[in-house]
Parts: sequence; C-alpha cells; structure tokens
Amino acid sequence: MGRVTGSWLSGPQIGPEDGVENDFRGQDLGLPASGPGSLATGWPRVAGLLVDWLIAGGLAILFVGFESSILGTTQLGIWFVMGIFAVSLFGFTPGQYALGMRVARVDYGPERNAAEAAGKETPASVGIVRAFFRQLLMVFLVPALINDYNGRALHDRATGTAILRTR
Repeated sequence: MGRVTGSWLSGPQIGPEDGVENDFRGQDLGLPASGPGSLATGWPRVAGLLVDWLIAGGLAILFVGFESSILGTTQLGIWFVMGIFAVSLFGFTPGQYALGMRVARVDYGPERNAAEAAGKETPASVGIVRAFFRQLLMVFLVPALINDYNGRALHDRATGTAILRTR
C-alpha cells in the first residue's frame, strides 16, 4: 500500500539524462556510494543551511539590533553574501563545514569527479559566478525543494554543482 501511494504522492522525479538507472546515488557522476566524496543526503544539507541562517541572524542582530524592522532583510543579505564568498573562496559555507560537506563542481564529467573523490585531483573551484547564481536560486526556495534522482536540488543542477561529504 505504501508503494502505491508513494508513487503518486512523491511527485514526478527527474530521471537520468541517458536513461540508465544507477545502483546508488551519484554513480553516473563518478562519485562513490558512501563516505568522503559521496553525495550528501537531505538532512545534513538542511542542518548546514540552518547553521548558516543562525550565523547570519546573529550577525544581523549585531549590525541592526534585535528590535530593528529590517532585521529579516539584513539576515537574508548577510546569508546571501556569506554564501557567495564562502563557497567561492573555500568551497563550503560555515554550516557545511561544521557538518562535513562541501560544494563541488560536477560538470567536468565522471572521470574527473572520481579522481577528485579518490584524492588524485584537487577539487575544482566553484567560482564566484556559480556561487552567486547558486545562492540566488536558493533565495527562491522552490529549486532547493525539488530534487533529481541523485538527490541534487535544482539549484545544484542549474549551476553544475553538488554537495559532497568530506568525512
């Protein structure tokens, strides 16, 4: 019964581009099934976002005060700028770092991704342009809620990135 209801309740899924089914998430990207270099799951990603949002909230309170009418807007702006610069400079936000994740480019192909996951290649820089558009799409929230067959959100697919585990 759960499978019948799950098929229509879960909504449409974005399938693999080549039509080949994967044995595990990230296989078509050249990533390992588990451990460092594998795709991060949903809950750690949400927890990392929460940590980043709390950091931005604390900084917003320091800048404009707790009673300010622009506290929410300031918090969003700080979160936006923090995400762009942290990802473009370091490859992760503070929340992602705390939870053992990083943003990686996966548009170079499975061979390069497998070499990066194995430690044979240094991780490719995400860059400020990709980081900007990734953050911009996350502001709208809807792209972050729609996932493909690998568990990558639409903002990750649009920018050719993925959130990988580092430990």
